[in-house]
Amino acid sequence: MYAIIESGNKQYKVNKGDIIDVELLSKSPEEKIVFDKVLLISADDKIEIGMPYLTQAKVEAKVLKEYKDKKVISYKYRHKTNYHKKKGHRQNYTQVVIEEVSL
Repeated sequence: MYAIIESGNKQYKVNKGDIIDVELLSKSPEEKIVFDKVLLISADDKIEIGMPYLTQAKVEAKVLKEYKDKKVISYKYRHKTNYHKKKGHRQNYTQVVIEEVSL
């Protein structure tokens, strides 16, 4: 059984026991969270698709940690004009483990 959920305007395919990294949720570690924006659930041979979401479906997860990703460097350069600009960015993520997928 798997589900496709939406979190932070991104879609994730999850199974029970999966560990995924989602955009920052501002939750403390060991806190439970419920993803109610379920787009699709596949159980055995049956697939249910929401329009846009399935109202009775939910995915329960537990927060493991919050962390920052590696730095991504953005560098702009224009030749012959002495123009260059360097900027870095570190994205915040929340790591969760999927505990239950229910319909």
